[in-house]
Amino acid sequence: MSVKKGVISPTNINFTQRNKTTNSLSADKLFLEIRAGNRSALGRAITLIESTQSKHTEDANRLIEKCLPYSGKSFRLGITGVPGVGKSTFIEQLGLLLLQQNHKVAVLAIDPSSTRNKGSILGDKTRMEQLSAEKNAFIRPSPSAGSLGGVARKTRETIIICEAAGYDYILIETVGVGQSETVVRSMVDFFLLLMLAGAGDELQGIKRGIIEMADLIAINKADGENIPMAKLARQEYQNALHLFPLKDSGWQPPVLTCSAVTGKGIDDIFQQMEKYKTQTFASGFFKKNRKQQAKYWLDETIWDSLKKDFLSSEKIRTEFKKLEQAVINETLSPFAAAQQLLDLYKTGKS
Repeated sequence: MSVKKGVISPTNINFTQRNKTTNSLSADKLFLEIRAGNRSALGRAITLIESTQSKHTEDANRLIEKCLPYSGKSFRLGITGVPGVGKSTFIEQLGLLLLQQNHKVAVLAIDPSSTRNKGSILGDKTRMEQLSAEKNAFIRPSPSAGSLGGVARKTRETIIICEAAGYDYILIETVGVGQSETVVRSMVDFFLLLMLAGAGDELQGIKRGIIEMADLIAINKADGENIPMAKLARQEYQNALHLFPLKDSGWQPPVLTCSAVTGKGIDDIFQQMEKYKTQTFASGFFKKNRKQQAKYWLDETIWDSLKKDFLSSEKIRTEFKKLEQAVINETLSPFAAAQQLLDLYKTGKS
């Protein structure tokens, strides 16, 4: 399998060579190269951030801290939809349009990881051939690694790095629609939901939660014989949206039709995104939402760190296996088992 030019795939990087003067990974050098627009350095930085090795955490945090003052100036766009809705094709068309508007575009495409071997293909994003060839575009496929919401574990930190590199539009493509995937809404400014006309009632169970958070619904593949169905679907979703309460942003989500293959309707979607940005900036909601998201990720990081610390104890892991089996055999309740583990954890910390 070959990788198209411009698609920055995760690489096996030797992070054991440390800077002799700072006794740190080349965080300082990576930072300078990132600011200079070096896409290869950006790819290496993201690989460092995504590393699960504890020895890389300090270096990754150092790099993020250096990039933080140069972040926050982008428009963060989350794009979701059922598999087969045409997310990759849509993103390429939108990305090319943004480049025409003199924007720099970073695409963070999350590939699903296997629940059995934790592996990811990391290859289907090479379909964005035109976009990947553009010098002002950066495409990074990353494994979801079982992360909640189909969003890679370090996506939020990756956004900061990309913003420091000068990308002013960050597009996050999620794995596929699901209730847990709504976590992407907590890290973007605008949430776009791609839908298909005539998808059938089998999707109804997962639509409502996503639709409630969508800032725009686009009925894709509105071309050829699908046009009448797409128009009908648009009207149905417009009627349904009027039944939902008004968003805190004061924004009424529009429903549009588009064809990612022909490019028709993509400009209309871009115009609505710009209108949303203008409206929410003027009302103060844009900055307020960013602050709420920062607080949310502070809480999430604390809980994630506590869980890692909890499971890092050999004594806890050993006892966990015993109690887990007792719970499975129904000789101990899950609540009693959890309390025993927490008591053991607190004893070890005292």
